[in-house]
Amino acid sequence: MKRDGRLSGVLHILLHMAERAGPVTSEDLSKMMDTNPVVIRRIMAGLRQQGYVRSEKGHGGGWTLACDLSKVTLREIYAALGSPSLLAIGNRTEAPSCLVEQAVNAALQQAFHDAEELLLTRFGEVTLAMLGADVHSRLVARRSSQTIEEHTHAS
Repeated sequence: MKRDGRLSGVLHILLHMAERAGPVTSEDLSKMMDTNPVVIRRIMAGLRQQGYVRSEKGHGGGWTLACDLSKVTLREIYAALGSPSLLAIGNRTEAPSCLVEQAVNAALQQAFHDAEELLLTRFGEVTLAMLGADVHSRLVARRSSQTIEEHTHAS
């Protein structure tokens, strides 16, 4: 089953943007994420509507952060993406009148709900600034002179 990587991708983009002194184009962001610039523009437009980024048109334009990373949580970014499904598994619904299916689905539904609430609570505890600090400590641990812009996505 295909997993939805939008949250991870958006967090990746925002952390790269935090390290930039100026605007970043959709084309540059799309290269970082190995996707089409149109996909980036669509995602960024949603984040702009929520006030997390802003865009400047014309020469020297692009996307910049419009928020304080220490005040924005993973949960807020998740919500800005439209709260995509958190779990890749779900209930069987082929025989809704089957009592066994009903019992199984009721038990699973409660477990799914509990798991999602726990995950969303954790998302609410992690700020983008915390992620940025983790990136910087990983760079220090690597004992490299690389900046975040210089790191490569290949191993």
